[in-house]
Amino acid sequence: MTTILNRIDRTVTCWMQRNATLLLRWSMGIIFIWFGALKLMPGMSPADNLIRETMSFLPLDYFIPFLALWEIAIGVGFIIGYGMRVTLMLLFLQMLGTLSPLFLTPHLVWSDFPVVLTLEGQYIIKNLVLVSAAVAIGSKIRTEQEFDVWQSPE
Repeated sequence: MTTILNRIDRTVTCWMQRNATLLLRWSMGIIFIWFGALKLMPGMSPADNLIRETMSFLPLDYFIPFLALWEIAIGVGFIIGYGMRVTLMLLFLQMLGTLSPLFLTPHLVWSDFPVVLTLEGQYIIKNLVLVSAAVAIGSKIRTEQEFDVWQSPE
């Protein structure tokens, strides 16, 4: 029985190793395309008010569609898997803006600082998972052989 369970475990684990990055890329792609597309439809994005309150110093009639297309571009990049360095750079730049309400409009993010987040705050904090997923995807861009080039000689 132990041998059978070990074989099943090995098979499942190998499948996960082969497919984890692809599934993560597709998941990220779907999320970014979906959230970006919602921003193209006025009033449909749950982040609409948060963006308007936080970025009120920008021309929002142009900024929100620009942000929407930026997010869709990130999503497409993840799905097609080509140009991952650019995709990851776009994501990390976008995340700076996404995290900005924590500092620019904390009254929208915290109901009891620093412990209790509002729903908007939870919406922002969940992006830590997206950043971590992007780091995991980015860690697979280079092969182990390429890393050897950068190691100092012994």
